[in-house]
Amino acid sequence: MQTFQYKPLLLILFPQRTIVRQIALILAGSWLVALAAQVSIPLPFTPVPITGQTFGVALVGATLGMRLGFLSLVTYLVQGAAGMPVFAPGAVVGLARLLGPTGGYLMAFPLAAALIGYLVERFGSDRKFLPTMVAMLAGDVVTFTLGTIWLSVNLATVGKFPGIWPVLGMGVIPFLPGSLIKAGLAACGLPIAWRLISTTGTPQDEDRP
Repeated sequence: MQTFQYKPLLLILFPQRTIVRQIALILAGSWLVALAAQVSIPLPFTPVPITGQTFGVALVGATLGMRLGFLSLVTYLVQGAAGMPVFAPGAVVGLARLLGPTGGYLMAFPLAAALIGYLVERFGSDRKFLPTMVAMLAGDVVTFTLGTIWLSVNLATVGKFPGIWPVLGMGVIPFLPGSLIKAGLAACGLPIAWRLISTTGTPQDEDRP
């Protein structure tokens, strides 16, 4: 039985299925998230900064689909672990960043992108406002859940775990307004992009990624 019914945006725009295309899209997605990570606002009460990373992750998952989105974010983590300046600016770099208090958010990115990509390929969730919002927020749920669990464990290992509600105040609650704004931007932008494609006569969903 066919699992995927819809094709992601970038695989429509670049339909030739070649190794070069796959690698180029994977790298481009990882660099988009790296660029978004440079938009970073530290908060004094938490080690978790406000960044543009989750918006980049959402766009990568939605436009590349489940498999390529996942691989793109894995590539992003590998680049960061190797010491490339792809993570949000900070004193800790490389593999130590992945093992630090914000590591859970970073390691959740491939899963968040894969979930968004799955919703796009299975249900066409990037083509109307409300389904796109749901897909974007579903990815954030994955990121917040794994990130907060990791943050809690990290704090507990150094004897600084303050309790569930304080941790939520450090790792989730301050970021909810931004999450809604970023999901709204994607929910506006992606359906518009699909309408533009339809007006140009670009073939849609003729083959699978």
